[in-house]
Amino acid sequence: LAFLDQEAARDSTPIEHLKAVARWTMQLQLAGEMPSLPAQNSTLRGALLHNRAYLDRVMTVSDRLGAWITAAQVAGQITPTLPPEAVLYTIYARACDPVLAFLRAGGSLSDEQVVETVLATCFDGLAAR
Repeated sequence: LAFLDQEAARDSTPIEHLKAVARWTMQLQLAGEMPSLPAQNSTLRGALLHNRAYLDRVMTVSDRLGAWITAAQVAGQITPTLPPEAVLYTIYARACDPVLAFLRAGGSLSDEQVVETVLATCFDGLAAR
């Protein structure tokens, strides 16, 4: 929550907050500091679902990101036709995105370039503009 609090204190647009969170989680993943998804480990998932503190933190993070998503949609920074939940889960998915490892393994991009490339596909899409 400390990172989210720091990000919230920055004078940024909602989309910039969301990009910063996605960038931060991808950097953690590339540094080997992001745990695997609880869904991939039934024992871990069960323990977490019975941990009130964990569930409270997930809700706090989801609420904060949800507010930024809604604000970004109202501001026209994210398409308003997407359900906010889909945007939220898309951002969460960047924390465990296998594309990061594939791009890193290719060897032609630095970690920073890998993160920026995945951010571009996430927030700008694949369609030519």
